[in-house]
Amino acid sequence: MIYFQTGSTKADLSQEDLKEGLHTALALLGKKKKILAIPPDFTRFASRAGELTQYAYEYYGDKLTDILPALGTHTPMTKKQISEMFGDIPQSLFRNHDWRNDVVTLGEVPAEYVREVSGYAVDFGWPAQVNKLLVEGGFDLILSIGQVVPHEVVGMANHNKNIFVGTGGAEGINKSHFIGAAFGMERMMGRAQTPVRRIFNYASHHFAKHLPILYILTVVGVDSEDGTLKVRGLYIGDDKEVFKAAATLSIEVNFNMLERPMKKVVVYLDPTEFKSTWLGNKAIYRTRMAIADGGELIVLAPELKEFGEDPEIDRLIRKYGYFGTPNTLKSVHENEDLNNNLSAAAHLIHGSSEGRFTVTYCPGNKKENLTQQEIESVGFKYAILEEMIKVFNPEKLKDGWNKTVDGEEFYYISNPALGLWAVRERFKD
Repeated sequence: MIYFQTGSTKADLSQEDLKEGLHTALALLGKKKKILAIPPDFTRFASRAGELTQYAYEYYGDKLTDILPALGTHTPMTKKQISEMFGDIPQSLFRNHDWRNDVVTLGEVPAEYVREVSGYAVDFGWPAQVNKLLVEGGFDLILSIGQVVPHEVVGMANHNKNIFVGTGGAEGINKSHFIGAAFGMERMMGRAQTPVRRIFNYASHHFAKHLPILYILTVVGVDSEDGTLKVRGLYIGDDKEVFKAAATLSIEVNFNMLERPMKKVVVYLDPTEFKSTWLGNKAIYRTRMAIADGGELIVLAPELKEFGEDPEIDRLIRKYGYFGTPNTLKSVHENEDLNNNLSAAAHLIHGSSEGRFTVTYCPGNKKENLTQQEIESVGFKYAILEEMIKVFNPEKLKDGWNKTVDGEEFYYISNPALGLWAVRERFKD
């Protein structure tokens, strides 16, 4: 059931609009005794989930007893990040999700079903895992809060992905990432119904009906006129229909369909969000369907300091690098450590251009930043950030087509997490 929905490609929802919409929906639910909120972490700051969590806390007060950021494999939030994103909500309410240890398995999606929906790309069952707090916490309402936007693993982010990946376990995360990569990322991104989404929906229907989950979904986009972020939609409900409604708008808002391929692309990674290639490689996979063969992607990454946010994943990225799908699949077959961490293998596939275009990373020059040797060892090119900014200054660029002082045309993207870019011939249903 959808309890509240509003949105359009031209909407500009204010903070008051978000609060009023959320409180309207919550009022329809009746009284609740104990509530858990599951917002995204700081890497999804633009989702406006921080404010929506604050409005939920204002509404329920001390009945909202726990907040579990949907970290997935990400690094736990710092106190500073919690304060910046969630305001004056007591930090004592926040819990860290440990994806390797804090999980229970609700059930397993049969291998036969996984094989069928993935087009026989993989041959295994999928465990529906969630943080044990969801099951053991005694909650009569779970608020799953987040943004619907094109995504490399599941096609469109959020809804039950926030539960099964954001609070999921190692096996479930590993296998879901690998299913998407094996099926083909370019057949996934920007599509609401994908193999991974069907698997999540199966798990929701068969194993998670007893969890009282309410989905609170935003659609956020960059305004083409002034370059600012606008909340285009808010959708609140407890079933698949609320996701479909949000995804329909997100495809219109966040999908940038180009008439011609981009020969040179410059992407800026906000230093408050992007400190690893695990996240920063959104610059690659969100643009790959729009970059010309033989093209060039330049990634301005002032705070890039690691490959993986998890120490083991970081080690695997350093060991195997971003050298294309055939190399990665061969390494999975021949090496137990990578075979046991399929999300890392999927990430290596996602982060490779498959030799079709070059990727140049430009980290800052601080001691903690990744070095030229480290960047080049995993298959990327390296350039000095300060030199690149002289040519491509983010403070002077607008999203979309630009030209250098020498007249060279390039395409600029200020935040790759907020969209998907493609040319028509590469985006095929």
